[in-house]
Amino acid sequence: MSKTTVKDVSTEPGPERAADAPRTVGGSRAFALLLVITGAAGLLAAWVITIDKFKILEAKIQGKTFTPGCSVNPVVSCGSVMESKQAAVFGFPNPMLGLVCYGIVICVGMSLLARARFPRWYWLTFNFGTLFGVGFVTWLQFESLYRINALCLWCSLAWVATITMFWFVTSFNVRSGFLSAPRWMKSFLGEFTWVLPVTHCGIIAMLILTRWGSQLWA
Repeated sequence: MSKTTVKDVSTEPGPERAADAPRTVGGSRAFALLLVITGAAGLLAAWVITIDKFKILEAKIQGKTFTPGCSVNPVVSCGSVMESKQAAVFGFPNPMLGLVCYGIVICVGMSLLARARFPRWYWLTFNFGTLFGVGFVTWLQFESLYRINALCLWCSLAWVATITMFWFVTSFNVRSGFLSAPRWMKSFLGEFTWVLPVTHCGIIAMLILTRWGSQLWA
C-alpha cells in the first residue's frame, strides 16, 4: 500500500504573498549593542536629572536649597540648567521626555539582539525620532552655552548618546537603501560611520572650550 503525504501549506507564504510583502531588515549585533548602550546612557542621564529636579522642588517647598552633586563651580552647574526655563520647553521637565525616548531606543536595540526585522517605514520613523532628538539637543547646547551660561554634565552625556545614535541610525538607513545616497557615501559609511559622531562631538567640545576655557576647572 502506498502512502500519500499531504504538505500543510496553510502557514507558509505563497510566491505571490512573498513578493508583495514589504522588505524587512534587521541590524547587526554591534549596531544593536550600540543602540542599547547609547539608550542606556541617555536613560541614566534623564533619570538622574529627574531625581535631582524633584529634590530641588522639595527643597524649595521646605524653604531650603538643594545643590546637585554635578554642580562643581559656577560654569559646571547642573542646578542652574535644571532651574532654567529651557529645562521645561514642553510644559514639563525635559528629562521626562528622555525617559520615554531613550527607553524606546533600548527596546529597539534589544529587539535587534533577538533578531527582529523591521520594514522601511519603521526604520525611517526611528530615524526621524533620532533627527528630532539631535535637533533638540543642538538647541539645548546653544541655550546652555550662550543663554543659560552653564553646563550640565548629565545633559552632556545625553547629548553624546543622542548624537551617536542619530549618525549610526542614519548610516544604517543609507546602507540599507532606505535613504537615497550616492555609492561613494554608502561605501564611506560602511567603514567610517564613527567619524561623523566623533567630529560632531568634537565640534561641540571645541565650542565649550572656546566659550569657557579654564573656567571649566576653576
